[in-house]
Amino acid sequence: MQQFMSQLQHLLSAPGSGPVNWDLARQVAASQLAAAGDPAVSPFERNAVEEALRIADLWLEPATSWPSGIRTSVAWNRNEWIYKTLDVWRKLCDPVASRMVGAMGDLVPPEARAQLGPMQSMVATLGGALFGGQLGQALGSLAAEVLSAGDIGLPLGPAGTAALIPANIRAYGEGLELPEDEVRLYVALREAAHQRLFQHVPWLRGHVLAAVENYAAGIRVNREAIEEAMGRVDPTDPESMQAIALEGIFTPEDTPAQKASLARLETVLALVEGWVCHVVDSAAGDRLPNVVRLGEAFRRRRAAGGPAEQTFAALVGLELRPRRLREATVLWAALTEHRGIAGRDAVWGHPDLLPSDDDFANPEAFAATTSDLDEELANFDFTAPGAPEEQTPGEDDDKKS
Repeated sequence: MQQFMSQLQHLLSAPGSGPVNWDLARQVAASQLAAAGDPAVSPFERNAVEEALRIADLWLEPATSWPSGIRTSVAWNRNEWIYKTLDVWRKLCDPVASRMVGAMGDLVPPEARAQLGPMQSMVATLGGALFGGQLGQALGSLAAEVLSAGDIGLPLGPAGTAALIPANIRAYGEGLELPEDEVRLYVALREAAHQRLFQHVPWLRGHVLAAVENYAAGIRVNREAIEEAMGRVDPTDPESMQAIALEGIFTPEDTPAQKASLARLETVLALVEGWVCHVVDSAAGDRLPNVVRLGEAFRRRRAAGGPAEQTFAALVGLELRPRRLREATVLWAALTEHRGIAGRDAVWGHPDLLPSDDDFANPEAFAATTSDLDEELANFDFTAPGAPEEQTPGEDDDKKS
C-alpha cells in the first residue's frame, strides 16, 4: 500500500485545488488543440469580426427594445475561448465533480482509511486529476466547434464581451457551402442578440446558471462505474489515466424533483435561444441572401448538439440543448405580433412573467392574454429572491472570504 501511494504521490506531485484539477484540464485541452491545430487570429480576421459585430448591432436596433449590450468586440482562437470561459465551467462542474470525489473516498474500506491516515487525501487528488483530464479533453473538443462566446446558450464569457472564433466559423461555413462573410455576420447577429439579452436582463445570468446547478444537484453518482474506472488505473503509467473513460459515472435521478429541474432547465434554455433566433431572423430579414437556410441550419445545430457537446453531456450528465427551441421561437413571434417589440421584451422583466412549459403548447393564448403587463410589472418586487442581481463568477466566494 505504501509503495502504491508513493507512486501515486509522485504521479500527482502538482495537484490542483478543489474537486477538479483545473490546471491539468487546461493542459490537456491545450495539448489536444495543439495537436489538432489552433490557428492564430490574423489582423484581417480581427477587423472582420469587429466590423461584423458593429453591423449586427445596427441591424438589431429596430428588432429589440434594448440598446447594444456589447462593451468589447473580440476575436478569439480556440485556446482563448477555453481560458476566457473557464471560470463559468468551474462553477458548473465543481459541484458534480465533488460528488464523484466523495464517492471515490467511500470506495476505500473503513478499516483501510485508518491505515491511510493523512494520505487518504491522495484519493481526492486522484479523483480531481481523473476528472480534470477528462474535462480537458471535452473542453478541447468543444473549443474546436463553438462559434462564439454565447454559442451554446450559456453566459460563458465576461459580461459585455462579444467574441467570435474565426477558425470555427470558417470551418462551419465550408460545411454549409456558404460564403464565410455571410456566416460570420449571422453568427455576429446571434452573439450581439445574446449580449443584449443578458446585459439588459440583470437577473437572467444568475437564473440560467442556477437552473443548471439545480439540475446538476440531482445527478446521481454511479459507484460501480467509478470502481470499474479506478480498477484500470496504473499509478506507474500516467497514460492509463488518460485512457479511462468516465462517461456513465453521472446519471440523472429519476425522481419528480429531478424531472421538474430538467423541465425548468430546458424551458429557460429554449426561451433564451428562441428569443435570439426570432430577433436575429427579424433583424436579418432580406439583408442576407441565405438567411432562411442559415436560420434552419442553426436551429438544427442547437437542437441536436454537436459531437463535442454530446461528449460533454456524457461526461458530466448535463445536456445543454434547448429541446423546445422551435416552439419557443413561435411563442416569441406570437408575443411580438400581439404586444409589439417592447411588450415582448417586457416579459423578461421578471422570471415569474416568463412563459411556462405549458404555454409552449398554446403560444397564441399566452400572447393574447388580456392581463395588463404594465400592471403586472408594477406589482412585482424586483429585489425578491426570484430575481437575483447578476454576479460575476467567484463573486460569492469573495464576499465570504
